[in-house]
Amino acid sequence: MFRKIKLRDYDFKLVLMTIALSAVGIVAIGSAEGTLQARQLAGVVSGVVVMVIISFLDYSMLLRLYWLMYVGNLVLLAAVWLYGDDSHGAQRWLEIGGLRFQPSETAKIVLILFFAQFIMKHKKNLNTITIIGSCVVFCLVPWVLVYEQPDLSTSIVILVLFCVIMFAGGISLKLVFGVLAVVIPGVALVISLALQPENEFLTDNQRNRILAFIDPEEYSTTFAYQQLNSVTAIASGQLDGKGYKSNEITSVKNGNFLSEAETDFIFSVIGEEFGFKGCVVVIVLLFGIALECISVARKAKDVAGVIIGAGMGGLVAFQGFFNIGVATFILPNTGLTLPFVSYGLTSLISLFMGMGFVLNVRLQARKSKQ
Repeated sequence: MFRKIKLRDYDFKLVLMTIALSAVGIVAIGSAEGTLQARQLAGVVSGVVVMVIISFLDYSMLLRLYWLMYVGNLVLLAAVWLYGDDSHGAQRWLEIGGLRFQPSETAKIVLILFFAQFIMKHKKNLNTITIIGSCVVFCLVPWVLVYEQPDLSTSIVILVLFCVIMFAGGISLKLVFGVLAVVIPGVALVISLALQPENEFLTDNQRNRILAFIDPEEYSTTFAYQQLNSVTAIASGQLDGKGYKSNEITSVKNGNFLSEAETDFIFSVIGEEFGFKGCVVVIVLLFGIALECISVARKAKDVAGVIIGAGMGGLVAFQGFFNIGVATFILPNTGLTLPFVSYGLTSLISLFMGMGFVLNVRLQARKSKQ
């Protein structure tokens, strides 16, 4: 189960970047909501321990439990649907034995691991209708459970992850382009229909968020309010920011104009207090982590390792882009957290678990070439 390693083979660059980004999150959360800072610090410490332990294991052996992981995650998602806690009009949280967590966050990592093993076992037949259809079904079941919470943002992440996984797994490019030729106009049509008032594909809240993005002035005091304040906060930070925990009267954060400042709009806090320089640091670290994961995927010893590296790189890049896009108002409000930065122990520890597997892939890739 545990493998002997040489210290020089360990990907310290990836470890340092994840810890550095998490440290930025701890600092920013201390300003956004000081009472949560100690919990976030404890989450980072726990996550790093979990990441290191997983990195020393043999991921090939762990992936043999892929069906157990998949079914177990479905059970948790179903339990949320039946017994979950309601928060802000959505039922996404589950409490077991005093532990409150969000199974939709762990679902992202579980799906990467499940498909890593499933696709590797069926690599030769991946481009057949049977295997592709099976993959679609296996993705669709947890996707429906997440979407019905309702959690449109996480369901979008799952779909993007599935596309990244299939591409990394080696799906035919001809098939990819053929699907895109059908999907792109299809998605445009679905969005157009979903925005119609009488359509039930989107909830009223989801529809209004999209409309607020299209016409922010019309919704400036309602659904566009958070994002408009977010842009104001980031812009007011200018180059160097107003300073950590600034007590300036003009602070958007101090005036309580930023809703969910410790989660969805943590980037706004960073922009206001640390300015453009602080924002660049966050973006560079996110980009660096994603690129390093992809680099690991390219050196992996097998298809499973490729999918793990590419999947985690895609998750960090896509979710980071969407969170920052929402904070800067270049995308509709989705409610996605910023990886390693936003408050949320389930998301944080799940991401560290995923990075542990990436480190594991990197170690075994090195050894396979000796």
